[in-house]
Amino acid sequence: DDLTYAGSLENLNDIDPKKYEFIKGSICNQDFVENLFKEYKFKKIVHFAAETHVDNSISSPSSFIQTNINGTYTLLQAALDLWMEKPFQKKSEFQHSLFLHISTDEVYGSLDIDAEPFSENSPYLPNSPYSASKASSDLIVRSFNKTYGLNTIITNCSNNYGEKQHIEKLIPKVIKCCFDRTSIPVYGDGSNVRDWIYVGDHCEALSLILESKYFGESFCIGGDNEISNKELVNLICLEFNNIFPEYNHLALIEFVEDRLGHDKRYAINSEKFTNSFGKFPKTNFTQRLRETIEWYLKLYRS
Repeated sequence: DDLTYAGSLENLNDIDPKKYEFIKGSICNQDFVENLFKEYKFKKIVHFAAETHVDNSISSPSSFIQTNINGTYTLLQAALDLWMEKPFQKKSEFQHSLFLHISTDEVYGSLDIDAEPFSENSPYLPNSPYSASKASSDLIVRSFNKTYGLNTIITNCSNNYGEKQHIEKLIPKVIKCCFDRTSIPVYGDGSNVRDWIYVGDHCEALSLILESKYFGESFCIGGDNEISNKELVNLICLEFNNIFPEYNHLALIEFVEDRLGHDKRYAINSEKFTNSFGKFPKTNFTQRLRETIEWYLKLYRS
């Protein structure tokens, strides 16, 4: 991790230090990445690293191009050099190596309210610099599988939520506004719809994929929890009203000018994943949202 503004070593505090090794650095640094691959001889790569905040991509797209596109290429090239003798011929110790690329449903663009959810067969129609950079990285990953035979799998997930998420994201931002009793900005009329998946459910799905051999495939991963931004903000405010009944947190909601290129709706069909793995990790959205609120409240009260 390069520990940019969104990174924090405190997020590792409750993890056994014997189970990981932290190394600070950028995936855009080719020499740094190549040396890591040579030293550790990685057999599996889970590529989470990315610039992710759409608002930031609109105001400053260059870092998204560098990290999400060039950084992904740097990792792929290092994996190719380590794992392959030549195209479609893997070194014996890396026969079951895997480059697991974590992407987003935003690469598919925007859905009408009554349209069928995104699937692995949906066309790529990104509408923001963020989603365009992720779409580009998906296609580069795909090309390394098709051209060189590198073992890759791509996943496209819906909006994640849960503890430790950066405050720029919608749910933690609303929670912080409620806690501070400051204005909650909601883009447009709040009718934009998102599908939400709990981060633990997402990681459980990725763990199953990581142990599989569906090389060259892609999987859509969603939470089956479609809700409009307005409804979600209302839900969080009502939870705060239950915790702090002396104050009406709904009064904090303020509708602001809509975001440029704001996609109307995201929704995911996870049928391919379920058919491939026999189950789909899914916990209760309302319960997990309450637990997320409780986690941030504990953080802000400490």
